[in-house]
Amino acid sequence: MVSLRCKMLVREELHKLGIKHLIVELGMVDIITDLTAEQHALLKSRLAKSGLELLDDKKGVLIERIKNVIIEMIHYMDEIPKVNYSDYISEKLGYDYTYLSNFFSEVKGVTIQQFIILHKIEKVKELLLYDELSLTEIAYKLHYSSVGHLSNQFKKITGLSPTYFKNLKQKRVQNLENM
Repeated sequence: MVSLRCKMLVREELHKLGIKHLIVELGMVDIITDLTAEQHALLKSRLAKSGLELLDDKKGVLIERIKNVIIEMIHYMDEIPKVNYSDYISEKLGYDYTYLSNFFSEVKGVTIQQFIILHKIEKVKELLLYDELSLTEIAYKLHYSSVGHLSNQFKKITGLSPTYFKNLKQKRVQNLENM
């Protein structure tokens, strides 16, 4: 679950099946009682119809928890923590970062750092499209060492400069207005 809509959908399905729960968080549900095999199968199939997956294996659950901590940190917090990402992730999950990093890389084929960078660039795109912050403010908000560092990383991932990306939106709006 990576959005509030997903959390609402999961809560609704749990309610329909009469499954009592304490918490529905991004990527995790704390259920009060054990599920019957029938409830488990029904929940799994209903979630699948909505594009969500019920993870049963511990490896898959840990990977999702890592991803969700990163996604929550970058996309849903008002401000990214000023501590090292490795310390933050390790503290949130209660595992040694080296273990998490090696495990994530082995299963996903990318490092945690690469995953963080991809999500930071997605956040930069979002902020550029909102057009409320300057590139300098975005760099500061996302803890880039400089605008140049942000721009280089953005271009490396997207193939475009942040300014060019921002101008694409303006050209699309102009084209729509001229129709």
